[in-house]
Amino acid sequence: MFRSRQFIYRFFLSGLMLLIAGASASAQSTIFNIPSTDVQSPKKFYVEANFIAHFDKYSLGGFQTYGYRTVYGVNRKFEAGVNFFYTRNGTDSPKEVQFNAKYQVYNNEKHGVAASVGGWTFTPVNRSSNRKTYGMVYANGSKRFNRVNGLRLTGGFYQLLGVERDSGSKKGWIVGIEQPIKGKLSFAADWFTGKNRFGYAAAGLSYTFGKRHYVLLGYNWGNAGRGNNGFAAFYGLTF
Repeated sequence: MFRSRQFIYRFFLSGLMLLIAGASASAQSTIFNIPSTDVQSPKKFYVEANFIAHFDKYSLGGFQTYGYRTVYGVNRKFEAGVNFFYTRNGTDSPKEVQFNAKYQVYNNEKHGVAASVGGWTFTPVNRSSNRKTYGMVYANGSKRFNRVNGLRLTGGFYQLLGVERDSGSKKGWIVGIEQPIKGKLSFAADWFTGKNRFGYAAAGLSYTFGKRHYVLLGYNWGNAGRGNNGFAAFYGLTF
């Protein structure tokens, strides 16, 4: 069983590296934190600046995380990406590069149903990250309800591969909700279950300016306690 998981992880990592090399720098479409079933439009880039912070003294667990995500639509069903994140916490300064890809296996716009599969790899850039490269694979599905003003619900599961034994939960569920409010203003919320670095519930408001600009403001609640909570602000641009 262990050897099969190791093989899957190595195969997935190798495939991602080849994919990124051929598809140029690109990240995956998300609701807030969890992956959505959407994929980026073909031959289009999406670039997003991220800021996440727990406003407290560093000695009491405060931190600020800065990062970017980029998504490239390889074709109408496939996207690939590269992210970078840097965290200030008063002691060390962990930095991490993330490679990811997503394939939309099904999309029925008439019935508002879609499904996708994909994954991430997470690679520490400096020793303070104190982790080795590992990965995540996931599968999810979504349903849009046009009679409820375009409400969309998303659900699925994730599995971590190649993580350290003390990294917490190795698998869990992902759930999300998106609800248009008025015009280009929408509510978004999602949740990674499990007690690990991904274990957060998040909620916020998003607004789209024209067809190219996107802003999301919200808050993250950590599954492992309020010390992990944090404000989040994202700005995205499609070109």
